Amino acid sequence: MCGIAGIIHRQRERPVDLEVLGEMMEKLAHRGPDDRGVWSAPGVGLGHRRLSIIDLVRGHQPMSALDGELWITYNGELYNYLELRRELLGQGCRFATQSDTEVLLHSFAAWGEDCLRRLNGMFAFGLWDQRHQRLLAARDHLGIKPFYYYQDSEVFLFASEIKALLAHPAVRPELDGQALQDYLDLQYCLGDRTLFKGIRRLLPGHFLVWEGGQARTGKYWDLDFTPDPHYDEEEFIPRLAGLLEDAVKLQLRSDVPLGTHLSGGLDSSAIACMAAPLLGGKLQVFTGGFRDSPRYDESRYARLVAHHLGAEYHEVFPSASDLADTFEKLIYYLDEPIAGAAVFPQYFLSKLASERVKVVLGGQGGDEIFCGYARYLVAYLEAGLQQAVYGQGATGEEIALSELGAGLSYLQGYEPMMMKFFGQDLFGDPAARYYLLLQRSQDMEGVLQAGWQEPGYSTREAFRAEFRAPRTGALIDRMLYVDVKNHLQSLLQLEDRTSMAVSLESRLPLLDHRIVDQVFAAPARSRFAAGRPKHLLRCALQGIVPQAILERRDKMGFPVPIYEWFRGELRPFVEDILLGQTTRERGFFNMEAVERCARGERPFGRTVWGLLSLEVWFRLYFDGR
Repeated sequence: MCGIAGIIHRQRERPVDLEVLGEMMEKLAHRGPDDRGVWSAPGVGLGHRRLSIIDLVRGHQPMSALDGELWITYNGELYNYLELRRELLGQGCRFATQSDTEVLLHSFAAWGEDCLRRLNGMFAFGLWDQRHQRLLAARDHLGIKPFYYYQDSEVFLFASEIKALLAHPAVRPELDGQALQDYLDLQYCLGDRTLFKGIRRLLPGHFLVWEGGQARTGKYWDLDFTPDPHYDEEEFIPRLAGLLEDAVKLQLRSDVPLGTHLSGGLDSSAIACMAAPLLGGKLQVFTGGFRDSPRYDESRYARLVAHHLGAEYHEVFPSASDLADTFEKLIYYLDEPIAGAAVFPQYFLSKLASERVKVVLGGQGGDEIFCGYARYLVAYLEAGLQQAVYGQGATGEEIALSELGAGLSYLQGYEPMMMKFFGQDLFGDPAARYYLLLQRSQDMEGVLQAGWQEPGYSTREAFRAEFRAPRTGALIDRMLYVDVKNHLQSLLQLEDRTSMAVSLESRLPLLDHRIVDQVFAAPARSRFAAGRPKHLLRCALQGIVPQAILERRDKMGFPVPIYEWFRGELRPFVEDILLGQTTRERGFFNMEAVERCARGERPFGRTVWGLLSLEVWFRLYFDGR
C-alpha cells in the first residue's frame, strides 16, 4: 500500500516546486516507509511513498511506460494482475517488472479508460499522459482506497490524504458548513464533500480527467439492484461460495507475510476459515477486546475459530489510558473527525498485526453487502406488515408472513433498541423515516453558536435525493445504496487510516465487486430467512465456518466502553478538552449545550466522542495555522 500525490499547473511552462511536492510526500511517509519517488516535467509533478508488497525490488514509482509517454503514481493492489498480464503478453506487450503497477500502465495503453472495467482490486491512482498533457485518475469500485483533490484557477492537486494537500501553499484550511451539518446529523459527509471547503474526494467507482486546465469526473461502475429474473437459491448459493473463495484466493497474492483480522463474528471468521487452507494451515490471526466487561469482549469466539483452524493467535486489550494517550494521534491520521469510537481499537489491532505481518485480510463490508444490521431486518419485517395491509409489499417485494413472528423474536433478542422504531409511521415517506433512524443530531441539538449553520442547505434533503437515486422499488435496496455510498465510506476511511498509520496493508475480500454485483442482483426478499440477517452469506459458509459462529446471535461490532470510561477515569480528560478554556474561546460551540452533552451521555452514545473529535480536529488542523 502506498501514498500518492500530484501537482499540475494550468500554466504549462510553470515548473513544479519539488520542495513543496516533497513536503506533501512527507505527510504520507507512514503510508510508504519502504521507498520514495518523484517525477516532474514542465507544469506537472508526481510523488510516491511505497509500502512494498509485490515485486519488492523493481516496483519503484512513479513508473513509466511507452518510453516515458505515460507516468503513474498508484496506491493499491490489482488482485487480477496476473490474469491481465497474461492477456497483455498475448497482445505483444513486454514487461520489465513483475509488479501490478506496470500491468495497470500497459492496460491503459492497450484499452484506454475502458481498462477500468477490467480491474479487480482496491486502487487509487493518477496517470499522466505526457503526449496529450492529460491526467486520468480513478478510484476502486467500492472506495477502499482514498483519493482527494483540490482545484483553483492556477493549480490542480491530488493526494491519498487531506493532510498532504494542506502542505501546499495554495490550500488553506477552511470549514465547509454543509459538510459540518452532515457530520452533526449523520456522523459522515454526504457525496464528495469533506469538512475542508474546496477539498473533494473522488467517489467510488469514478474516474477523473484533468485536461486543458479543467477537471471532469465520470462513473465507470455503480451498484445495480436489477433483480436476476432467473434467480434460484439452490444455484445461487454454490456460485456465491465459489466467488467468496476466489476473492480470498486472489487477495492472498503477496510477496510478504500476511494474516487476517479475527473478531469472532461471521464476516472475519469467514475470511480466516477460507484463507487457512489456502495457506497450508500457516495462518496468523489478530483480535482485540476490552477487559472491562464481557459485553465488550468477544475474544472467546475468536479463540474458538483460531483453535478450529490451528492458527497462530494474537490478541490485544487496549485500556482507558491508551485512549487518552492516542486520541490526538488518531484524529490526526483520520484527517477528519469520525463520530464513532471503533477507530481506537482498530488502530491497536492494526498495530498488533503490523508487528508480525505486512498484509492483513479483514471482513469489513459484510454488514452492508449481506444485510447484517438490525435496521435492515426492521425494514424487512415492516414490509411484511405492509403486505398484510395492502395485500402486497409497498416496495413490490413479496414477503412470507409466516416469518414475521420469527423475525420480531430475533430482533427483540438481537438489538432491543431497534424495537422502538418498529412500525412507527409505517406508511410514511420511507426516505424521511430512514433519515430519522440514522440521524444523530437530536443528541447534539444546539451545540453550535448562532451563525455557524449553513443557510439554504438541508442534509435531510440531500439524503432524500440519494435515497431516491437507485433504480429499484425495494426499500432494502435503497437503504443499502445510501449506506454503501456513505456510511461504508466512513468505515473504509477508518480502515485505511488505522492500517496505513502503522504501514499495514488491509485487504477486504467481501468487497470484491463481483460479489457485490451478484448479491445485489438477488431479490431483496432472498436476503432474510426465518427472520435472520445475512441469510445468503450463512448458506454459502455452511461447512466452512464453525456452526457456533454461524448461529451466533450476540455479535457486538467492536464496542468500546467509552460510556463507563467517560463517566469514570476519563472524565477529567473529557472535561479538560470540551469544557476547557481553548474550547470556550473558540466561539464555535454553545457551551451550555456542550456541558449538557458532556454530562448527559447515554450508554453506547456517540455525542461526547463526536464533540471531542471535532474540537481536537480544530486544534490540529486550524489552530496551528
